[in-house]
Amino acid sequence: VQLQASGGGSVQAGGRLTLSCAASVNIRNFNDIGWYRQAPESQRELVATITDDGTTNYADSVKGRFTISRDKAENTLYLQMNSLKPEDTAVYHCHAEDSWADYWGEGTQVTVSS
Repeated sequence: VQLQASGGGSVQAGGRLTLSCAASVNIRNFNDIGWYRQAPESQRELVATITDDGTTNYADSVKGRFTISRDKAENTLYLQMNSLKPEDTAVYHCHAEDSWADYWGEGTQVTVSS
């Protein structure tokens, strides 16, 4: 299983970005898929996840600003990020789990300047 994240970049506070995560397998196989992030000298933290039945879960810090979605036909996961803040600066990683293992993709850097 390969997860390829893209869409990161540098924006000013208040800006927006959309991250994409392309899976090498049918994402219907996953029980759960989502985004995590890791800022410098910080632990990796959950950003948002979506289950196979469409149930979403967001970190309190991003609720109302970020939206997770998926395109099952394209085997792609998205993260729409609006009203970005400097504290959103981090490397964003795509994560998925099935009945046997969990999988991590290479991250994409998001930098928000004030």
